[in-house]
Amino acid sequence: MADQTMAYADGDPHHVRGALEHSGPASKRIVTGYGFWIFILSDMVMFSAFFATYAVLLGQTAGGPRGGQLFDLPNVAIETGFLLASSFTCGLATIAADARNKFWFQIAMTVTCLLGLAFLTIEGREFASLVARGAGPTRSAFLSAFFTLVGCHGLHVSGGILWLLTMMAQVFAKGFRADIQRRILCFALFWHALDIIWIAVFTVVYLLGSAA
Repeated sequence: MADQTMAYADGDPHHVRGALEHSGPASKRIVTGYGFWIFILSDMVMFSAFFATYAVLLGQTAGGPRGGQLFDLPNVAIETGFLLASSFTCGLATIAADARNKFWFQIAMTVTCLLGLAFLTIEGREFASLVARGAGPTRSAFLSAFFTLVGCHGLHVSGGILWLLTMMAQVFAKGFRADIQRRILCFALFWHALDIIWIAVFTVVYLLGSAA
């Protein structure tokens, strides 16, 4: 028995198999975490390029209207309030997920979804109003840069809402499994990143643009 114990001290097949079973998911979690952060950083780099392009083309209006003549700051402020509030409710949803509370998770995610849709509705009306006034993306280089930057953020919010609905469906059907918890965390990081980007958009595009 002693010899058998010594023989398995470094190579117990049950121990080795158990270690492998635990190392696999851990490695997967590490890779998934790194991969998602790379995605977030790549998004930041992309938006940085859009901001730089907008800054270069800000004065290229081709004789058309400037930002101060087009932007409706009160509406944009309301739009911003909706998105910031959605970040708060998204945080509440994350807390509810940590507490394994399905009811409050679904409530918080529903409110987050509604606030995100309200944000997109105001943005869509703004775009439609600009196009109706002859200030579409083809009017000038300035407007092309504006629609590209703000529209790309809107597309990200739309994708985030689809992701949100998927998370709600998965929690409803499967509960708070470990893999679903990781996806909820990734979604929350993505949603908060969109808020940070929008604050930069609101400051650079709308506030400074209206003052120009």
